[in-house]
Amino acid sequence: MEMLSQLWSLLGLLTVLQNVLPSQLLSLLHSLYQSLQDMLCPYSYFDVPEFNGYCGVHLNDLYRHVNLYLNSLVNVNVNVTANPSSSSFNARLTLSRSNSSNRISFTVAPNHSVSDSFGGHILSWTHHVDTVQDSLDEKRSFVLKLPKRHRHALLNPYLHHLTARAEEFERVSRERRLFTNNGHGSYDSGWVSVPFRHPSTFDTLALEPQLKSQLTGDLKAFANGKDFYHRVGRAWKRGYFLYGPPGSGKSSLIAAMANYLCYDVYDLELTKVSDNSELRALLIQTTNRSIVVIEDIDCSLDLTANRQQLRLSMNTKSTRSKARVRSRQQKQEDEDCDEQNAGRVTLSGLLNFTDGLWSCCGEERIIIFTTNHRDNVDPALLRCGRMDVHVNLGNCGPHAFREMVKNYLGLDSHPLFEAVDRCVRSGGAITPAQVGEILLRNRGDADVAMKDVVLAMQARINLDGGGGGGQDQLAELYSSCDDQTVMMRATSSPESVLVGVGGASPENWVSSSPPGSGRKKKAAEGDQGQRMKMKFLVRLRSLTKSDSGRRGVCLTCPHS
Repeated sequence: MEMLSQLWSLLGLLTVLQNVLPSQLLSLLHSLYQSLQDMLCPYSYFDVPEFNGYCGVHLNDLYRHVNLYLNSLVNVNVNVTANPSSSSFNARLTLSRSNSSNRISFTVAPNHSVSDSFGGHILSWTHHVDTVQDSLDEKRSFVLKLPKRHRHALLNPYLHHLTARAEEFERVSRERRLFTNNGHGSYDSGWVSVPFRHPSTFDTLALEPQLKSQLTGDLKAFANGKDFYHRVGRAWKRGYFLYGPPGSGKSSLIAAMANYLCYDVYDLELTKVSDNSELRALLIQTTNRSIVVIEDIDCSLDLTANRQQLRLSMNTKSTRSKARVRSRQQKQEDEDCDEQNAGRVTLSGLLNFTDGLWSCCGEERIIIFTTNHRDNVDPALLRCGRMDVHVNLGNCGPHAFREMVKNYLGLDSHPLFEAVDRCVRSGGAITPAQVGEILLRNRGDADVAMKDVVLAMQARINLDGGGGGGQDQLAELYSSCDDQTVMMRATSSPESVLVGVGGASPENWVSSSPPGSGRKKKAAEGDQGQRMKMKFLVRLRSLTKSDSGRRGVCLTCPHS
């Protein structure tokens, strides 16, 4: 009791002194006490406030990184059950989830601490939340505690490690968005977006193994090449040119690339862009770590009109130089043509978009062009530095077909795999979209699905081999599919491999010719050949009619 009474007396004395002594003297005494405490304490403390500046109006980016870093630590400890006694795991957490995301975020609860280790030393973070006097606002900050003896050796490397880990966690965990331009690119926001939740990945993509490994390796090297691009003085961007027939998987490959890198996707519709100035404004509004896609670039705009009009103008001028007087009507037509060019996207504007000064306004950006017909694209768009990698996506090869069968039907082997391989070598390969549609509608019966694929490939061989009326009958049987895709003659192998092209040309990922692709495919005109063909047609028609009657639906093949 005597000790307790002395303690109360001391507290009363401190209260009296606090009311009697001036505030300046009290502040000085408090500073001396803090200095003495810091001198005797073996730890150093560093405050990271939420806002910078005297008025606290600027967000502190380091505070956001610390929050992301601690979130990543908590996620790691929650997912790893081998270390349940970790202090990070036992810390009190605050759970949250936004309306537009299914991911749950973990944050440290107010006035609680989380431990961390770096360089063989134990560090800790404390989340302080204080209420501002006479206000509903809160003052938030993180306090870092580390050993005082090693603070100079630990602080800068640890903060660099924290920032890199936070940026990586933000890239992986944030919700990806799919953007499209709304026709108002000159305003503050020329893009509208929806959540990007495309399920395509490189594991489910119908690609040959070599091409798949080449793509993933190139994408990984690009994503990790920040220091390399800065060292060589190049903008941190890369261009991919995807071409192939409809249904070859160009759009699915773009989605797989976005999911692999965790990038946003900007689907640029050139027909909604009024002029080159709006095109630049749209580029400025895109974010880092994004993929800018222009699909069917040969159909979006007549980008070669500028060069054609220039050549026509030069020829006209050389002819008119011999004449003495230029007609007033021709002058008016030239002025109308110039006005028309000034109000639309030109080839020059698109070239500056991909490889000009404005293309370096952001970092870690991928630009992708797609087309069904490579020859229709202006060569200036495809040179090195603009489209660095050219990928030819052809028909479905043997390895890609086995991957699709495994995904759709759950089969690792089947007796008809050899028949499919023979059809592919004979030029009967079809697109992944056609294979996927056949497997999808027959996913309940693997044998029927495999037989239908073989029949479709045999029909393709027959169509390429000629046969007069047989082509018309087969075209009728496959009228539910895309006529242009079914009737297209295979000019390259479905097996995609990487072929390095030297010199100044871009890296071409093209298809190689299969063995025996140059053999003649003309059917024999004898009576025996005609009888065999008629038997095949009758069998194919009976199978198709019975299958369609059993389902009672009209089947269509998807496009790329």
